[in-house]
Amino acid sequence: MKKQDLIKRVLLKDTTVSIRPIRADDSGMEQDFIRHLSKESRYFRFMASFRELTPKKLKYFTEIDYARHMAFVATIMSDDKELEIGVARYVNTENPGSCEFGVTVDDAWHGSGVAGLLMTSLEDTARECGFKTMEGIVLPSNDKMLKFAQKRGFKTHSVSGEADTVHIALQL
Repeated sequence: MKKQDLIKRVLLKDTTVSIRPIRADDSGMEQDFIRHLSKESRYFRFMASFRELTPKKLKYFTEIDYARHMAFVATIMSDDKELEIGVARYVNTENPGSCEFGVTVDDAWHGSGVAGLLMTSLEDTARECGFKTMEGIVLPSNDKMLKFAQKRGFKTHSVSGEADTVHIALQL
């Protein structure tokens, strides 16, 4: 999928959700999205406590190459303004053919299907870019993410010395 591609889906009470690649000019929207997440959602996604992204991290998250590092945002229109309600990304790893992913959805949109739409776009694009495996690291207390990953076909495995996280992987 190219950075100008756009997918539109209607979810929850006729709300149109757009799924599109993130752009550099989305930095303000991305920062607002992170600020709006609950403390728990931020912690589950980043495994750290903070309120907003540093300028360096914000640049990293929005200025991507659309192949080795890809990100999709889910947006809706609210008061004539585009509002981010979810994001999913992958980044290539040191292991050839493998990428690590993350997905986050605004708390108000949990269970709406947004995460699935984002992940379908992400998985399809990773496959098109030649990745064979998509991996993730999840906190054991993040039951929603573990259930979501299992439903999508991810398998869990343990890594020696890392009992505080669950590693998941999907063969693309």
